[in-house]
Amino acid sequence: MSSLADHGGPIGAVSDGAATIEELGGSRRATPLDRVQRSLHAHPALGPFLVLACSSLIFYALNGRFLASENVSLMLQQVAVIAALGVGQTLIILTAGIDLSIGAAMILAQLFMAQLAANDHWAALPALLLGCVVGIGTGALNGTLVTRFRVPPFIATLGTLSILTSSGLLYSQGQTTQASQMPGLLNWTGNLVKIGPFNLINGVLVVFVLYLAVNYLLTQTRWGRHVYAVGDDLEAARLAGIRTRLVLFSVYAFAGLIVGIAAWVSIGYTGAASPNNAVDANLQSITAVVIGGTSLFGGRGGVFGTLFGALIVVVFTSGLTLANVNDLYQPIAEGVLVIAAVGVDQWIRRVKA
Repeated sequence: MSSLADHGGPIGAVSDGAATIEELGGSRRATPLDRVQRSLHAHPALGPFLVLACSSLIFYALNGRFLASENVSLMLQQVAVIAALGVGQTLIILTAGIDLSIGAAMILAQLFMAQLAANDHWAALPALLLGCVVGIGTGALNGTLVTRFRVPPFIATLGTLSILTSSGLLYSQGQTTQASQMPGLLNWTGNLVKIGPFNLINGVLVVFVLYLAVNYLLTQTRWGRHVYAVGDDLEAARLAGIRTRLVLFSVYAFAGLIVGIAAWVSIGYTGAASPNNAVDANLQSITAVVIGGTSLFGGRGGVFGTLFGALIVVVFTSGLTLANVNDLYQPIAEGVLVIAAVGVDQWIRRVKA
């Protein structure tokens, strides 16, 4: 179940700067670092937000064009697809699982949407809905392997990664379908919309609404509390009367629906449905979640942290480019961010000790 720290309870009662912290059978006075540690534990999105704000200011100081409306608009468009997949990945990682097949599932869903509309002459709405059903089906497959057959999530999704990748290639015969061949609804997410000084695409707005909806489900509903409880301690959640297998299955199936929405956004952003779209989306979605403060051990985190994590990656990519840093250094920066995020997570988890 969720830790006492999450509810303001006494993990070592800390009320002010002079309070004591019970630790390893002894006690000591709370330090500013202790309070930072507890704050980051209670508010996982706080750390990524501060990193995002500080890195943006640094890159702006290096190049004033970094925060120009044109560059901000471009970054928001670039992050939309990974941010959408990050929502589904967050749900799964909150349960102490992982989905290595999420990018392949998105490609398969978008290929179904595109092929049905362009080649089989389906109307746009039925094609979109069936693509979402395909996404739900991939999530249900992973959920069944994890809950029914007790296959570890890493192994289950590693296997379905190969299955879904090959299925997409076989179904599309390796062909790319251009958005211009599809009815308007399927490429609607790629239409430009002007909001103040920013030129965005509708897909960015869809992803933002998705974040609001999933955040509400996680923080304001019984289902959301059960997701955190299962991720924090599966056995304790079961003993508390939570139907843990059903919760896990619902998380994977719901993540599959989000995959379908991400496929729709991807068609609009890239202007095509291709088996070669977003081939590294699997790892990028995990990167966004980890940098966003969600614990790989489950039970702590949230979707807005994932949004900040996805933005941090694109901010570093854009900022280093504008600073004329060699492109080869950009993956190094991303790797350092991931390692640092996991290290900070391990440090924060000591609050529960």
